[in-house]
Amino acid sequence: MQIPISYESLRHFQSAIPCYNSKGEDTLWETVFYHPSLTPEIHQSLIRIYSLIKAAGANQAEDHLHVERIDFCVFGNSQPFRVKVVNNYNDVYSYLYIKVADASRILGLELEHLLSPYSINYLVDNNTLIEEHIAGVPGDMFINDFLGRADFNPIRIAKEFVKFNERCFARLLGDMRSYNFVFDITPDFDDVQFCIRAIDFDQQSYEGRKNFYLPQFFKENRVFVELVRKHLNPEVIEQYQQEERAQLFKRIKAQRHRLRDLKLSVDKDELAPVEKTQQLARELYAYFGNEQYMECESMADILRIHLRELVVNHLKKA
Repeated sequence: MQIPISYESLRHFQSAIPCYNSKGEDTLWETVFYHPSLTPEIHQSLIRIYSLIKAAGANQAEDHLHVERIDFCVFGNSQPFRVKVVNNYNDVYSYLYIKVADASRILGLELEHLLSPYSINYLVDNNTLIEEHIAGVPGDMFINDFLGRADFNPIRIAKEFVKFNERCFARLLGDMRSYNFVFDITPDFDDVQFCIRAIDFDQQSYEGRKNFYLPQFFKENRVFVELVRKHLNPEVIEQYQQEERAQLFKRIKAQRHRLRDLKLSVDKDELAPVEKTQQLARELYAYFGNEQYMECESMADILRIHLRELVVNHLKKA
């Protein structure tokens, strides 16, 4: 849909200062400032975007909202803007993110909505992408501040990492280092439950290396791999992988028509360079022994064969 401000427009800020967290540490975000004559118009456009993504465009609440801060991330390749929108009546705030839209990122968001346990909302206008904030504790922060808590069961954390690892590999979501996913922590009646959610989808079906799609191989996630080794035996790991494949199979069946339409759309876009596509096809063929990988001409073809290989065919044999 038409969005009242673009990503490129936000890039024309006049100045910026480092953004620090509550501990006084540099977050690698910068709070940006615009020319005073442009600031009111920019803020009003961002409040309108907030209404579009949160309230389907209803503007009754816009009068009692204000933009408190606009941050720009200079770290990483997506370089998003993060906008903090605050309610004037009660100071409750929400975030939204403005990024450059590309085929991989939009495919990643769609697959997250269709194949993961979570729903997700986003808006696109030409090369501008608006994403909702995904609440949770970033994985790197979880390692430093939460992992050693006595009331957190390490076996449940290990179980969730196994499932997240399987989910990423099945849908070919890459670069899931600890700072690219969050922990959703839910106190239950007799224990604390954990869910891991991806928050960055720009490496969906792009890289040529197979291990890039397995979070277990990133050094930033080593502590979670050690938890799995310590607390789960191979039979239990296989059980959790099977459970995740079963859930993916159900979602594929339920969303088969939308997945078909998505593939037709993705076929029109080049998700990755030819050499990366060919490399991934070779590595997956070597791993699974399925010759269909070598016939794939695009990342969309690889993804279709891969979901069938890892989820559908596996469950038919079970």
